Amino acid sequence: MSSVIAFPLHRAGRTDPRGRPDVMLGHVSAADDDADSGHDARGETLEVLLARVAHRDRDAFAELYDRMASRVFGLVKRLLRDGAQSEEVTQEVFLEIWQQASSFRTARGAAVSWMLTIAHRRAVDRVRSAQSSRDRDERIGVRDLDAPYDHVAETVEVRLEHERVKRAMSRLTELQREALILAYYGGYTHSEMAEILRIPLGTVKTRLRDAMIRLRDDLGVTS
Repeated sequence: MSSVIAFPLHRAGRTDPRGRPDVMLGHVSAADDDADSGHDARGETLEVLLARVAHRDRDAFAELYDRMASRVFGLVKRLLRDGAQSEEVTQEVFLEIWQQASSFRTARGAAVSWMLTIAHRRAVDRVRSAQSSRDRDERIGVRDLDAPYDHVAETVEVRLEHERVKRAMSRLTELQREALILAYYGGYTHSEMAEILRIPLGTVKTRLRDAMIRLRDDLGVTS
């Protein structure tokens, strides 16, 4: 079933005061899993399209959106579960891509991993925001209850675990992080990753294996 995501694009060389391009795009299907092949009909890579977007090329942005929207939406929905919120966050992601395209550097990794990192961060921010709202409601709701509830300890434990994972990820090499982002955040297969990164399939598997070994060691996982 298709989800309609209208996203503003550039029209007649103008943007609104918040830097939003102002043409509406079409439909995105959450079930459409062939969004990114790395090249369009003219052979342009996502990296080339991002470079054009950095110069406010509306056609390049439309092409980038067509090729990545379903992938971004799928990642966001896996984290949020809610379709309406996922559509909102997907639009926020592409607005950030439009605004921040000039900050992308090919030396730091592939364009697809850069975009999926933005999507993951935006989705996590939305989850945290929703959780904070629920926590406030919960605190208000339990004020008059007699039963003890050690919510603080649970929250601290979760936060500490998140920090441990974040530190462990920071110790990976850039190539190892890129592989994990594509595999676990983007949901790409090993073969798709090899095509996107333009490296042999064996290299992809080696990077993922080394990354997981290093994460397990840093996190103290024994099995």
